[in-house]
Amino acid sequence: MSFSHLGLSDKVLGAIESAGYKTPTPIQEQAIPHVLARRDVLGIAQTGTGKTAAFVLPMLTMLEQGRARARMPRTLILEPTRELAAQVAEQFEKYGKNHKLNVALIIGGVSFGDQDTKLLRGVDVLIATPGRLLDHSERGRLLLSGCELLIIDEADRMLDMGFIPDIERIGKLVPFTRQTLFFTATMPPEIQRIADTFLHNPVRVEVSRPATAATTITQLKVQTGRDPAEKRETLRRLLRDADNFKNAIIFCNRKREVALLHRSLVRHKFNAVALHGDLDQSARTAALDAFRSGEAKLLIASDVAARGLDIPDVSHVFNFDVPHHADDYIHRIGRTGRAGKSGVAISIVAPMDGKSIDAIEKLTGQTIPWMAKSAAAAEPAPEAEATPARAERHEHRGGDRGERRHQRPRGEPREPHRPSNEPRRPQQRPREVEEADTSHLPAFLLRPVTLKA
Repeated sequence: MSFSHLGLSDKVLGAIESAGYKTPTPIQEQAIPHVLARRDVLGIAQTGTGKTAAFVLPMLTMLEQGRARARMPRTLILEPTRELAAQVAEQFEKYGKNHKLNVALIIGGVSFGDQDTKLLRGVDVLIATPGRLLDHSERGRLLLSGCELLIIDEADRMLDMGFIPDIERIGKLVPFTRQTLFFTATMPPEIQRIADTFLHNPVRVEVSRPATAATTITQLKVQTGRDPAEKRETLRRLLRDADNFKNAIIFCNRKREVALLHRSLVRHKFNAVALHGDLDQSARTAALDAFRSGEAKLLIASDVAARGLDIPDVSHVFNFDVPHHADDYIHRIGRTGRAGKSGVAISIVAPMDGKSIDAIEKLTGQTIPWMAKSAAAAEPAPEAEATPARAERHEHRGGDRGERRHQRPRGEPREPHRPSNEPRRPQQRPREVEEADTSHLPAFLLRPVTLKA
């Protein structure tokens, strides 16, 4: 089936043809006719399947009729992150070049004044993150009573980021008679509850089993030790030895780890940029632009980059930290192997990651094979042998402290106090002490001491 059979307008079809697309993806083929029929839609599809175009294209057709009013957007799209919101805005620029629509992007890290000016002119499409949208609403600068269409994108990511209370507040600000589109990659019970609250007699469109990885992705795992330095060395060896390497996204669990790993890779002459939630919007945009253009070969990121970012040609994904939630693994590796291209996803597994790997393999229904040792990092030592220095430090710092405390026999008088002005006299070590077993003493106590007269 071609796009011309989906009921889209001539202007939209012209933009699609200019973009070079011929055939819709399964989620687009099934969802677009229902959206045009003004039905509520529950869309479930893995990342990278064209969910964004599944609602952007019919929206452009529907918005050809009507006119926006000041501070009252006609449609609202909610995204969990600034990057996803900016990416949706780019899709409207791409497919809406034949339309004269006002599109406003309301996200954090940007001046309130500039956003307020756009809202005052009247907005056909409002793309926003929940927090900044509520800020404008509470200031009295935004009215949602004229919203005809509400799209909640990446709903499961909204849940992970704690946005569900904000989503429920926004749902009370839009008209009850609105049309709602609800897109998610996974369907946990809490998301099902929110979907039942927002949707009215929805059409369920599910093009793949939830939490499945694309078949074009080769998944591997590599063993490493507990030491962070050893873990970073494992990653560097994998980057140097990777076959058909073009670029890579490297995921960490914490923002602090992103910054540390970025500094380490730059110090070892790797061309890398960092992306995490503590960066301001200009720095995040610059990092993404550098990676998309090929100026930077490595993007070190937290899970802020795991959902929906459209970087079409990523050859490798590395999980420097195995994700704590199995669902995040699906979204991370979904950054490669997109649009029918092949990709490689490698997870660096430390001894404490066993439960997380088991949860991932249980969710995906497949066992991730270990990478060949010749291509991976050196095999870490067993745990009992991996920390001899720690055991030695424990022994030196006080492992026998209690034994030394009781070396003086009970009742024996202490050495008499020496006046501070009396010169120190050289002491001769008793013969019995010299010949005694001193193996229990720390090394620094056995060093000879030179005393001044």
